[in-house]
Amino acid sequence: MVAPAQDDAIAWPCDAVEVGRIAGAWGIKGGLKVLPFSGDPQALFSSRRWFVQPPEAKPGVKGTVAKPPAVLRITSAREQGDAIVATAQEVADRNAAEAMRGCRLFVARSSFPTTGSDEYYWVDLIGLAVVNREGEALGLVADLIDTGAHSVLRVTQVAVAENGGAPIERERLIPFVAAYIDEVSLEDRRIAVDWGLDY
Repeated sequence: MVAPAQDDAIAWPCDAVEVGRIAGAWGIKGGLKVLPFSGDPQALFSSRRWFVQPPEAKPGVKGTVAKPPAVLRITSAREQGDAIVATAQEVADRNAAEAMRGCRLFVARSSFPTTGSDEYYWVDLIGLAVVNREGEALGLVADLIDTGAHSVLRVTQVAVAENGGAPIERERLIPFVAAYIDEVSLEDRRIAVDWGLDY
């Protein structure tokens, strides 16, 4: 990821994680309506500095923000239904807030609240190698799916096709529950599971 230009000498964190986007203005005093990417948006509440990138460019569509502030210094934030309503020093009124619609919000991973025992942030699991009890590689965690009852690891593995054909990507969906997860080692970047190659 390329860091945007810096405002007020606040450095873009090397561990920045995208945590939400601005949906528009809230009220007339510069409030921002933010849609968090997590059902439990504690990462947004844990930091008073939100780092900003403009909306992703879409072909044929002009963005509303030429250059948003690189950093928002948050003065208040609260939950409002499925959204968060926040105010920032850099956003003076409704027009300024509305101009930031679609902007992407990032927070330093180091500012996330500490997890409990056997709790993990999805961002920490993505990219980990998954191996079974026999030591066979099942692939890498591509992302996670929230089923409501529990999360599911989406593990992908690229296999070389026979006869020189195109590589084949295999996908496995492994419930992230104690019955199947033997160990998660963030240090070794590995998850050990009770899961067969043919599942």
